[in-house]
Amino acid sequence: MSDEVPVPDDEAGRVRELEELNALEGLLEPDFQAIAVSAAHVCRTPIALVNLIGKDRQYVKGRTGTTLTGQHRPIPFCRHTIVGRELLEVPDARADPRFRDDPLVTGEPHLRFYAGAPLISGHGHALGTVCVADHQPRRLNAGQRQALHTLATHAVTLMELHGRAHQADEVTRQRHALENLKDQFLRNINHELRTPLTSIRSYLELVQEGGLDEATERWFLHVIERNGDRMLHLIDTLLLMASLNAQTAAFTPARIDLADLARQAVEQTAPAARLKEQVLNLHALEQVPAWGDAEQLQTALMQVLDNAVKFTPPGGAIDVIVTADPAPHVEVHDTGIGVEPEELLHVFEDFYRAPQTEEQAVEGTGVGLSIVEKIMDLHGGTVSMESGQHEGACVHLTLPEPLPPPLLKPSG
Repeated sequence: MSDEVPVPDDEAGRVRELEELNALEGLLEPDFQAIAVSAAHVCRTPIALVNLIGKDRQYVKGRTGTTLTGQHRPIPFCRHTIVGRELLEVPDARADPRFRDDPLVTGEPHLRFYAGAPLISGHGHALGTVCVADHQPRRLNAGQRQALHTLATHAVTLMELHGRAHQADEVTRQRHALENLKDQFLRNINHELRTPLTSIRSYLELVQEGGLDEATERWFLHVIERNGDRMLHLIDTLLLMASLNAQTAAFTPARIDLADLARQAVEQTAPAARLKEQVLNLHALEQVPAWGDAEQLQTALMQVLDNAVKFTPPGGAIDVIVTADPAPHVEVHDTGIGVEPEELLHVFEDFYRAPQTEEQAVEGTGVGLSIVEKIMDLHGGTVSMESGQHEGACVHLTLPEPLPPPLLKPSG
Protein backbone atom coordinates (compact mmCIF):
# COMPACT_ATOMS: atom_id res chain seq x y z
CA MET A 1 0.00 0.00 0.00
CA SER A 2 1.23 3.51 -0.78
CA ASP A 3 2.20 5.57 2.26
CA GLU A 4 0.41 8.56 0.76
CA VAL A 5 -3.10 9.07 2.12
CA PRO A 6 -5.38 10.40 -0.65
CA VAL A 7 -6.80 13.87 -0.02
CA PRO A 8 -10.02 15.12 -1.66
CA ASP A 9 -9.74 18.17 -3.92
CA ASP A 10 -12.33 19.98 -1.78
CA GLU A 11 -10.68 19.11 1.55
CA ALA A 12 -10.90 22.61 3.07
CA GLY A 13 -14.58 23.06 2.23
CA ARG A 14 -15.38 19.50 3.25
CA VAL A 15 -13.84 19.89 6.71
CA ARG A 16 -15.44 23.32 7.14
CA GLU A 17 -18.90 21.86 6.43
CA LEU A 18 -18.34 19.13 9.04
CA GLU A 19 -17.51 21.84 11.57
CA GLU A 20 -20.50 23.98 10.59
CA LEU A 21 -22.80 20.99 11.02
CA ASN A 22 -21.23 20.32 14.44
CA ALA A 23 -21.05 16.74 13.17
CA LEU A 24 -17.81 15.79 14.92
CA GLU A 25 -19.07 16.47 18.44
CA GLY A 26 -21.55 13.70 19.30
CA LEU A 27 -20.31 10.16 18.60
CA LEU A 28 -22.13 6.80 18.55
CA GLU A 29 -25.56 8.38 18.16
CA PRO A 30 -28.58 5.99 18.18
CA ASP A 31 -29.84 7.05 14.73
CA PHE A 32 -26.48 6.26 13.15
CA GLN A 33 -26.15 3.08 15.19
CA ALA A 34 -29.40 1.92 13.56
CA ILE A 35 -28.00 2.67 10.10
CA ALA A 36 -24.87 0.61 10.83
CA VAL A 37 -26.95 -2.33 12.04
CA SER A 38 -29.17 -2.10 8.94
CA ALA A 39 -26.12 -2.03 6.64
CA ALA A 40 -24.65 -5.15 8.25
CA HIS A 41 -27.99 -6.95 8.06
CA VAL A 42 -28.69 -6.13 4.40
CA CYS A 43 -25.13 -6.84 3.24
CA ARG A 44 -24.81 -9.91 5.51
CA THR A 45 -21.45 -8.77 6.93
CA PRO A 46 -20.21 -9.00 10.53
CA ILE A 47 -18.94 -5.40 10.57
CA ALA A 48 -20.55 -2.09 9.61
CA LEU A 49 -19.67 1.52 10.39
CA VAL A 50 -21.01 5.02 9.86
CA ASN A 51 -17.88 7.18 9.73
CA LEU A 52 -17.08 10.85 9.32
CA ILE A 53 -13.67 11.73 7.94
CA GLY A 54 -12.14 14.81 9.56
CA LYS A 55 -8.91 16.54 8.62
CA ASP A 56 -6.67 13.91 10.17
CA ARG A 57 -9.02 11.74 12.23
CA GLN A 58 -11.95 9.44 11.58
CA TYR A 59 -15.05 9.72 13.78
CA VAL A 60 -17.39 6.78 14.46
CA LYS A 61 -21.06 7.80 14.51
CA GLY A 62 -22.50 4.28 14.36
CA ARG A 63 -21.05 0.74 14.50
CA THR A 64 -21.71 -2.95 14.82
CA GLY A 65 -19.33 -5.89 15.01
CA THR A 66 -16.34 -3.74 16.07
CA THR A 67 -15.05 -2.02 19.19
CA LEU A 68 -13.90 1.13 17.35
CA THR A 69 -15.05 4.18 19.32
CA GLY A 70 -14.65 7.92 19.15
CA GLN A 71 -11.72 9.15 17.08
CA HIS A 72 -9.09 7.03 15.42
CA ARG A 73 -6.65 7.22 12.53
CA PRO A 74 -8.32 7.39 9.10
CA ILE A 75 -9.13 3.96 7.65
CA PRO A 76 -7.53 3.92 4.18
CA PHE A 77 -10.58 2.21 2.64
CA CYS A 78 -12.81 5.11 3.74
CA ARG A 79 -10.31 7.71 2.59
CA HIS A 80 -10.33 6.21 -0.89
CA THR A 81 -14.13 6.14 -0.81
CA ILE A 82 -14.53 9.88 -0.15
CA VAL A 83 -11.85 10.75 -2.72
CA GLY A 84 -13.53 8.60 -5.37
CA ARG A 85 -16.99 9.96 -4.38
CA GLU A 86 -18.69 6.69 -5.37
CA LEU A 87 -19.26 3.26 -3.87
CA LEU A 88 -15.95 1.48 -3.34
CA GLU A 89 -15.98 -2.32 -3.24
CA VAL A 90 -12.83 -4.29 -2.42
CA PRO A 91 -13.59 -8.02 -2.87
CA ASP A 92 -10.23 -9.18 -1.47
CA ALA A 93 -7.97 -6.65 0.25
CA ARG A 94 -5.03 -9.10 0.24
CA ALA A 95 -5.11 -8.99 -3.56
CA ASP A 96 -5.43 -5.19 -3.79
CA PRO A 97 -2.06 -3.31 -3.81
CA ARG A 98 -3.70 -0.24 -2.24
CA PHE A 99 -4.63 -2.10 0.95
CA ARG A 100 -2.82 -5.44 1.21
CA ASP A 101 -0.09 -4.11 3.54
CA ASP A 102 -2.41 -2.11 5.80
CA PRO A 103 -2.34 -3.21 9.48
CA LEU A 104 -6.14 -3.73 9.39
CA VAL A 105 -5.56 -6.34 6.69
CA THR A 106 -2.33 -7.97 7.87
CA GLY A 107 -3.37 -7.95 11.55
CA GLU A 108 -6.48 -7.64 13.67
CA PRO A 109 -9.26 -7.56 12.59
CA HIS A 110 -7.84 -9.19 9.39
CA LEU A 111 -10.17 -7.44 6.98
CA ARG A 112 -10.49 -9.04 3.56
CA PHE A 113 -13.68 -7.48 2.20
CA TYR A 114 -14.80 -3.82 2.26
CA ALA A 115 -17.63 -1.89 0.63
CA GLY A 116 -18.37 1.75 1.40
CA ALA A 117 -20.75 4.40 0.07
CA PRO A 118 -19.76 8.07 0.48
CA LEU A 119 -21.92 10.52 2.42
CA ILE A 120 -22.39 13.30 -0.17
CA SER A 121 -23.85 16.45 1.40
CA GLY A 122 -26.22 18.94 -0.20
CA HIS A 123 -23.18 21.13 -0.88
CA GLY A 124 -21.50 18.29 -2.77
CA HIS A 125 -18.85 17.40 -0.19
CA ALA A 126 -18.04 13.77 0.72
CA LEU A 127 -18.18 13.90 4.52
CA GLY A 128 -17.72 10.24 5.39
CA THR A 129 -18.98 6.73 4.61
CA VAL A 130 -21.47 4.03 5.41
CA CYS A 131 -19.33 0.93 5.05
CA VAL A 132 -19.41 -2.81 5.67
CA ALA A 133 -16.52 -5.26 6.08
CA ASP A 134 -15.89 -8.99 6.39
CA HIS A 135 -13.05 -11.30 7.33
CA GLN A 136 -13.64 -13.30 4.15
CA PRO A 137 -13.42 -12.29 0.47
CA ARG A 138 -16.81 -11.68 -1.10
CA ARG A 139 -18.91 -9.43 -3.35
CA LEU A 140 -22.17 -7.52 -2.91
CA ASN A 141 -25.11 -8.06 -5.23
CA ALA A 142 -26.88 -5.19 -6.98
CA GLY A 143 -29.59 -4.95 -4.34
CA GLN A 144 -27.05 -4.71 -1.52
CA ARG A 145 -25.12 -1.98 -3.33
CA GLN A 146 -28.33 0.00 -3.81
CA ALA A 147 -29.20 -0.47 -0.14
CA LEU A 148 -25.78 0.85 0.90
CA HIS A 149 -26.32 3.94 -1.27
CA THR A 150 -29.77 4.47 0.26
CA LEU A 151 -28.45 4.15 3.81
CA ALA A 152 -25.67 6.65 3.00
CA THR A 153 -28.26 9.13 1.71
CA HIS A 154 -30.32 8.60 4.87
CA ALA A 155 -27.23 9.19 7.05
CA VAL A 156 -26.47 12.49 5.28
CA THR A 157 -30.06 13.65 5.71
CA LEU A 158 -29.92 12.86 9.42
CA MET A 159 -26.58 14.63 9.79
CA GLU A 160 -27.84 17.77 8.06
CA LEU A 161 -31.03 17.76 10.16
CA HIS A 162 -28.97 17.42 13.32
CA GLY A 163 -26.71 20.22 12.09
CA ARG A 164 -29.63 22.55 11.39
CA ALA A 165 -31.12 21.76 14.79
CA HIS A 166 -27.79 22.64 16.43
CA GLN A 167 -27.59 25.87 14.43
CA ALA A 168 -31.15 26.74 15.46
CA ASP A 169 -30.27 26.08 19.09
CA GLU A 170 -27.20 28.27 18.72
CA VAL A 171 -29.27 31.10 17.19
CA THR A 172 -31.74 30.79 20.07
CA ARG A 173 -28.90 30.86 22.59
CA GLN A 174 -27.38 33.94 20.94
CA ARG A 175 -30.77 35.65 20.85
CA HIS A 176 -31.26 35.03 24.57
CA ALA A 177 -27.72 36.29 25.23
CA LEU A 178 -28.49 39.41 23.16
CA GLU A 179 -31.72 39.98 25.10
CA ASN A 180 -29.82 39.67 28.39
CA LEU A 181 -27.15 42.03 27.07
CA LYS A 182 -29.79 44.55 26.01
CA ASP A 183 -31.47 44.38 29.42
CA GLN A 184 -28.14 44.84 31.16
CA PHE A 185 -27.29 47.77 28.87
CA LEU A 186 -30.61 49.47 29.59
CA ARG A 187 -30.08 49.01 33.33
CA ASN A 188 -26.60 50.48 33.10
CA ILE A 189 -27.67 53.39 30.91
CA ASN A 190 -30.62 54.09 33.19
CA HIS A 191 -28.25 54.31 36.15
CA GLU A 192 -25.57 56.29 34.33
CA LEU A 193 -28.07 58.88 33.06
CA ARG A 194 -30.42 58.97 36.03
CA THR A 195 -27.68 59.66 38.59
CA PRO A 196 -26.36 62.89 37.00
CA LEU A 197 -29.88 63.98 35.96
CA THR A 198 -31.12 63.57 39.54
CA SER A 199 -28.13 65.57 40.78
CA ILE A 200 -28.71 68.33 38.22
CA ARG A 201 -32.41 68.54 39.09
CA SER A 202 -31.74 68.69 42.83
CA TYR A 203 -29.12 71.44 42.58
CA LEU A 204 -31.23 73.45 40.11
CA GLU A 205 -34.15 73.39 42.55
CA LEU A 206 -31.87 74.69 45.30
CA VAL A 207 -30.54 77.45 43.06
CA GLN A 208 -34.08 78.41 41.93
CA GLU A 209 -35.29 78.63 45.53
CA GLY A 210 -32.71 81.37 46.11
CA GLY A 211 -31.23 82.46 49.39
CA LEU A 212 -27.82 80.95 48.64
CA ASP A 213 -24.63 82.89 49.14
CA GLU A 214 -22.58 83.54 46.02
CA ALA A 215 -19.89 80.91 46.77
CA THR A 216 -22.46 78.15 47.41
CA GLU A 217 -24.44 79.03 44.29
CA ARG A 218 -21.24 79.02 42.22
CA TRP A 219 -20.36 75.57 43.61
CA PHE A 220 -23.86 74.21 42.83
CA LEU A 221 -23.58 75.50 39.26
CA HIS A 222 -20.18 73.83 39.01
CA VAL A 223 -21.73 70.51 40.09
CA ILE A 224 -24.51 70.96 37.52
CA GLU A 225 -21.95 71.65 34.78
CA ARG A 226 -19.85 68.63 35.81
CA ASN A 227 -22.86 66.29 35.69
CA GLY A 228 -23.89 67.74 32.33
CA ASP A 229 -20.40 67.03 31.01
CA ARG A 230 -20.66 63.50 32.37
CA MET A 231 -23.84 62.87 30.38
CA LEU A 232 -22.37 64.41 27.22
CA HIS A 233 -19.30 62.18 27.60
CA LEU A 234 -21.53 59.11 27.94
CA ILE A 235 -23.51 60.06 24.83
CA ASP A 236 -20.30 60.73 22.87
CA THR A 237 -18.95 57.34 23.96
CA LEU A 238 -22.08 55.51 22.82
CA LEU A 239 -22.06 57.36 19.48
CA LEU A 240 -18.39 56.47 19.00
CA MET A 241 -19.10 52.80 19.62
CA ALA A 242 -22.01 52.90 17.18
CA SER A 243 -19.84 54.48 14.48
CA LEU A 244 -17.05 51.95 15.08
CA ASN A 245 -19.56 49.08 14.82
CA ALA A 246 -20.97 50.57 11.61
CA GLN A 247 -17.41 51.18 10.29
CA THR A 248 -18.24 54.85 9.72
CA ALA A 249 -15.87 56.29 12.33
CA ALA A 250 -13.42 58.89 11.02
CA PHE A 251 -9.97 57.40 10.49
CA THR A 252 -7.13 59.65 9.38
CA PRO A 253 -3.81 57.92 10.12
CA ALA A 254 -0.53 59.77 10.02
CA ARG A 255 2.93 59.58 11.56
CA ILE A 256 2.56 60.08 15.32
CA ASP A 257 4.62 59.88 18.49
CA LEU A 258 3.05 57.19 20.66
CA ALA A 259 5.11 58.27 23.67
CA ASP A 260 3.71 61.81 23.42
CA LEU A 261 0.15 60.49 23.09
CA ALA A 262 0.65 58.39 26.24
CA ARG A 263 2.12 61.41 28.03
CA GLN A 264 -0.96 63.49 27.20
CA ALA A 265 -3.30 60.69 28.33
CA VAL A 266 -1.43 60.37 31.63
CA GLU A 267 -1.61 64.14 32.20
CA GLN A 268 -5.38 64.12 31.60
CA THR A 269 -5.85 61.15 33.94
CA ALA A 270 -3.59 62.49 36.71
CA PRO A 271 -6.30 64.58 38.52
CA ALA A 272 -8.61 61.55 38.84
CA ALA A 273 -5.70 59.43 40.12
CA ARG A 274 -4.76 62.09 42.68
CA LEU A 275 -8.34 62.16 43.99
CA LYS A 276 -7.96 58.45 44.82
CA GLU A 277 -4.41 58.95 46.12
CA GLN A 278 -3.07 56.65 43.42
CA VAL A 279 0.47 56.72 42.08
CA LEU A 280 0.41 57.19 38.28
CA ASN A 281 3.76 56.73 36.51
CA LEU A 282 4.80 56.98 32.87
CA HIS A 283 7.83 55.04 31.62
CA ALA A 284 8.56 55.96 28.02
CA LEU A 285 11.31 56.64 25.56
CA GLU A 286 11.66 60.21 24.41
CA GLN A 287 9.93 59.25 21.15
CA VAL A 288 8.13 56.14 19.88
CA PRO A 289 7.27 56.67 16.20
CA ALA A 290 4.05 55.00 15.05
CA TRP A 291 1.41 55.22 12.36
CA GLY A 292 -2.17 55.85 13.41
CA ASP A 293 -5.06 58.19 14.04
CA ALA A 294 -3.94 60.32 16.97
CA GLU A 295 -7.47 61.17 18.12
CA GLN A 296 -8.68 57.57 18.03
CA LEU A 297 -5.59 56.23 19.79
CA GLN A 298 -5.87 58.95 22.44
CA THR A 299 -9.46 57.80 23.04
CA ALA A 300 -8.28 54.20 23.42
CA LEU A 301 -5.54 55.17 25.88
CA MET A 302 -7.96 57.27 27.92
CA GLN A 303 -10.45 54.38 28.10
CA VAL A 304 -7.76 52.03 29.41
CA LEU A 305 -6.47 54.56 31.94
CA ASP A 306 -10.00 55.42 33.05
CA ASN A 307 -10.58 51.72 33.77
CA ALA A 308 -7.29 51.46 35.64
CA VAL A 309 -8.21 54.39 37.92
CA LYS A 310 -11.77 53.14 38.36
CA PHE A 311 -10.80 49.60 39.37
CA THR A 312 -7.73 50.41 41.46
CA PRO A 313 -8.43 51.12 45.14
CA PRO A 314 -7.15 54.26 46.89
CA GLY A 315 -3.39 54.11 47.45
CA GLY A 316 -2.81 51.79 44.49
CA ALA A 317 -0.41 52.26 41.60
CA ILE A 318 -0.79 52.55 37.82
CA ASP A 319 2.22 52.25 35.51
CA VAL A 320 2.14 53.17 31.82
CA ILE A 321 5.02 51.74 29.77
CA VAL A 322 5.66 52.74 26.15
CA THR A 323 8.16 50.78 24.06
CA ALA A 324 9.16 50.64 20.41
CA ASP A 325 10.64 47.14 20.12
CA PRO A 326 9.58 45.00 18.35
CA ALA A 327 6.56 47.23 17.57
CA PRO A 328 4.99 50.40 19.00
CA HIS A 329 3.47 49.16 22.24
CA VAL A 330 1.77 50.52 25.37
CA GLU A 331 1.25 48.55 28.58
CA VAL A 332 -0.96 49.79 31.39
CA HIS A 333 -0.41 47.95 34.69
CA ASP A 334 -2.59 48.53 37.73
CA THR A 335 -2.93 47.08 41.23
CA GLY A 336 -6.72 46.96 41.06
CA ILE A 337 -9.33 44.30 41.81
CA GLY A 338 -8.39 42.29 38.70
CA VAL A 339 -10.50 39.99 36.58
CA GLU A 340 -11.05 36.27 37.01
CA PRO A 341 -9.49 34.17 34.20
CA GLU A 342 -12.86 33.00 32.81
CA GLU A 343 -14.02 36.62 32.55
CA LEU A 344 -11.04 37.60 30.38
CA LEU A 345 -12.77 35.91 27.43
CA HIS A 346 -15.56 38.50 27.58
CA VAL A 347 -14.02 41.81 28.70
CA PHE A 348 -13.83 43.17 25.13
CA GLU A 349 -17.49 42.39 24.32
CA ASP A 350 -19.98 45.24 23.90
CA PHE A 351 -21.63 46.22 27.21
CA TYR A 352 -19.96 43.41 29.17
CA ARG A 353 -19.44 44.06 32.88
CA ALA A 354 -17.70 41.47 35.05
CA PRO A 355 -19.68 40.13 38.05
CA GLN A 356 -17.35 41.79 40.56
CA THR A 357 -18.00 45.12 38.81
CA GLU A 358 -21.70 44.70 39.40
CA GLU A 359 -21.17 43.49 42.97
CA GLN A 360 -19.05 46.53 43.84
CA ALA A 361 -21.39 48.91 41.98
CA VAL A 362 -18.54 50.37 39.92
CA GLU A 363 -20.02 52.92 37.53
CA GLY A 364 -19.83 52.34 33.79
CA THR A 365 -21.70 50.92 30.80
CA GLY A 366 -19.28 48.16 29.78
CA VAL A 367 -18.27 49.74 26.47
CA GLY A 368 -14.78 51.06 27.28
CA LEU A 369 -12.67 48.02 26.39
CA SER A 370 -14.99 47.20 23.51
CA ILE A 371 -14.20 50.61 22.02
CA VAL A 372 -10.49 50.05 22.61
CA GLU A 373 -10.57 46.76 20.70
CA LYS A 374 -12.47 48.30 17.78
CA ILE A 375 -9.99 51.18 17.58
CA MET A 376 -7.02 48.79 17.61
CA ASP A 377 -8.71 46.66 14.93
CA LEU A 378 -9.13 49.80 12.86
CA HIS A 379 -5.36 50.27 13.05
CA GLY A 380 -4.56 46.64 12.30
CA GLY A 381 -3.22 46.37 15.84
CA THR A 382 -4.15 44.26 18.87
CA VAL A 383 -5.29 44.67 22.45
CA SER A 384 -5.11 42.02 25.17
CA MET A 385 -5.45 41.79 28.93
CA GLU A 386 -3.70 39.73 31.57
CA SER A 387 -5.21 39.53 35.02
CA GLY A 388 -6.25 37.48 37.99
CA GLN A 389 -8.76 38.34 40.69
CA HIS A 390 -7.15 40.63 43.32
CA GLU A 391 -3.93 40.60 41.24
CA GLY A 392 -4.45 43.75 39.20
CA ALA A 393 -4.58 43.92 35.42
CA CYS A 394 -2.22 44.61 32.53
CA VAL A 395 -3.61 45.83 29.20
CA HIS A 396 -1.38 45.60 26.11
CA LEU A 397 -1.94 47.86 23.09
CA THR A 398 0.23 47.00 20.08
CA LEU A 399 0.35 48.79 16.74
CA PRO A 400 1.60 47.03 13.61
CA GLU A 401 5.05 47.26 12.12
CA PRO A 402 6.63 48.26 9.85
CA LEU A 403 5.62 51.89 9.49
CA PRO A 404 4.33 52.89 6.05
CA PRO A 405 7.11 54.35 3.88
CA PRO A 406 7.24 58.14 3.60
CA LEU A 407 5.49 59.63 0.60
CA LEU A 408 7.92 60.59 -2.15
CA LYS A 409 7.73 64.15 -3.40
CA PRO A 410 7.22 64.36 -7.16
CA SER A 411 10.36 65.35 -8.99
CA GLY A 412 10.47 68.79 -10.49
